[in-house]
Amino acid sequence: MAKKTVSAESGKEEVEAYLARVPEPARTTLEKMRAMIRAAAPKEATEAISYKIPSFQYKGGLVWYATFKNHCSFFPTDRSLEDEFREELKNYKTSKGTIQFPLDKPLPKALVARIVKARAILNDAKGRG
Repeated sequence: MAKKTVSAESGKEEVEAYLARVPEPARTTLEKMRAMIRAAAPKEATEAISYKIPSFQYKGGLVWYATFKNHCSFFPTDRSLEDEFREELKNYKTSKGTIQFPLDKPLPKALVARIVKARAILNDAKGRG
């Protein structure tokens, strides 16, 4: 069976389809997160559905974000980032590369930008891609 080719445009469309199914207020929250991530990610980053949730890809997985019944989550996945940003994350539930936040309130823009940029640096250093 041939491997499915995913273009940057089809990834974006899949993410938009995911977001269209998300009820309010989480949809608006995730749309804000998406815009913050896009603004901070390297220009070469693409969007995709990965592990059944929206993600940004840059030399491998960059970050993921999603909604659940009682919260939204941001997944920078690298546990070292939890330590690096421990003070800024003290008011959020964190676990195994996940940061949980309210359905109706995205994480602070400056924090998201710093985490995305730190994650991109880690991917660059690992030579992914």
